[in-house]
Amino acid sequence: MRHVWSLALLSLALCACQHHQTNSGNDSSADALPSYNNFSPGIVVDDIAQHMKVLSSDALLGRTVGGASEQRTTDYIIQQYKRIGLEPGNNGSWLQAVPYISATVQHTDQTTLDVQTENGTTTLAFGQDMVAGTLDEQTHSALTASPLVFVGYGIDAPGEHWNDYAGANVKGKTVIILVNDPGWANQDPALFHGREYTYFGRWNYKFEEAAREGATAAFIVHDTDAAGYSWDSVRMSWSGARFDLPKSEEGTPRLSVAGWLTTDAARRLFTQAGADFDALKRQAAQRGFTAVPLEATLDTRFDSTIAHGESHNVVARVTGTRRPDETIVYSAHWDHISAPGEPAHGTVDNATGMAGLLEIAEAFAHRAPKSHRTILFIATTLDENGLIGSRYYVQHPLAPLAHTVADINLDMLPVNGPASALAVIGFGQSQLDDYLMDAAHAQRRRVTADVTPEKGFFFRSDQLSFARAGVPVLYARSAATQPDAAPTAGDTMAAHGTFDPEWDLSGTVEDVRALFMVGSRLSMEDTFPQWKPGSDYHRPESMQGL
Repeated sequence: MRHVWSLALLSLALCACQHHQTNSGNDSSADALPSYNNFSPGIVVDDIAQHMKVLSSDALLGRTVGGASEQRTTDYIIQQYKRIGLEPGNNGSWLQAVPYISATVQHTDQTTLDVQTENGTTTLAFGQDMVAGTLDEQTHSALTASPLVFVGYGIDAPGEHWNDYAGANVKGKTVIILVNDPGWANQDPALFHGREYTYFGRWNYKFEEAAREGATAAFIVHDTDAAGYSWDSVRMSWSGARFDLPKSEEGTPRLSVAGWLTTDAARRLFTQAGADFDALKRQAAQRGFTAVPLEATLDTRFDSTIAHGESHNVVARVTGTRRPDETIVYSAHWDHISAPGEPAHGTVDNATGMAGLLEIAEAFAHRAPKSHRTILFIATTLDENGLIGSRYYVQHPLAPLAHTVADINLDMLPVNGPASALAVIGFGQSQLDDYLMDAAHAQRRRVTADVTPEKGFFFRSDQLSFARAGVPVLYARSAATQPDAAPTAGDTMAAHGTFDPEWDLSGTVEDVRALFMVGSRLSMEDTFPQWKPGSDYHRPESMQGL
């Protein structure tokens, strides 16, 4: 009860709404940005609103990566870090350079997949039937008479006693894979978490595993319900530049050719090969399934423009007074990609999270007594292009991961008022859930699991990179009060659009305060939260015993 009472008092203290004049900084690079000097040391609606207005304004040119847009965005974040009184987070620098590569398929209107069988040829068109690209930084990609193998869900998961590649020879071949996993297909909670999306269901895992198994190419069969997004989303994301870390950064094998098929295209392909796609799909969801070679080969060729670039994570810190070598990370991504025809402002995704990150930084800077542990604030880049900024960070951490207490991530916070519950995306994985429960109790709220686990939101935001590296994570936001209702965090509320002064940001503030309280409590402790038994993640041996 002592913790609950102290958290409640802290929550009341954060309600202070009196603003004070602060130095906005004199950086000439930030001259074009709107100015606002009346920030509060507490976490309040006016401050959240002001950050959101600037971060989603026309002045920042959509917060796209590169050029003037990135420069103005990172300038604003640095300006705020300086105003707050933080220290640079990267050995005297506010920036951590993040290398990336982009691959763009040329002449997609002329790119096809030609499936050859004894019954003839089936030609699949880019965009309408399939999408394809290279993951291997190749300017020219080609498959000639590549044998096709259906590998079900393409999963090797020893913990689930499941291996779709057992006994199969896919080296140098093209594999066809179903999206999601057998647990979702069967809605069986005892298998791959049932309807909850797992990492084994994600497209990037499937491509990674296919490459590890020696395949040259892989195509995932799209299904809107199973994937959680439409074919249009796949088509658009594969029709332009696709970003990744350079191969040298991760050192894992990558496919020469990868892509997606529509379900209709897969059925045509299987029929041409004398196989029943729907029957094999049902078999693939059952234990004992073995990969099925198809009586077909695949031909394709295309050229890609490969470009190398550099973006930036923006980092700041508050150094701990007693345990400075132990670090709590707060993360939120600054970048945004707008869909065709949508305004490029990204107010909910993710000006909300960035506003929360800056407000939490402000609260820590004014915290009394000062935090015993170091707090690191990371505004990540290229989250929208495969979590590239956070993936790079865990490869090149600015604080040792073995001494990183937790990552608390902010992404797509609500803008439609308060909710009686906080939903943990990835609930049940780590002891940080219990910390959040105490904070929520202080706010007279409760904590729930994600109400739409089948959407796989846990795998679409930066905390995943930390989790995969072994660092316990917390990703939470207001939940709908009805268990069967949609989440309130921006799915339908202007994720891309402009700031609306009529939005009720009181719920945003409540969420940000709760996440601050979790980090504030951790900052004064000497314990390291752990992953819970049965979690999909664990601290490596080098991170144990702290």
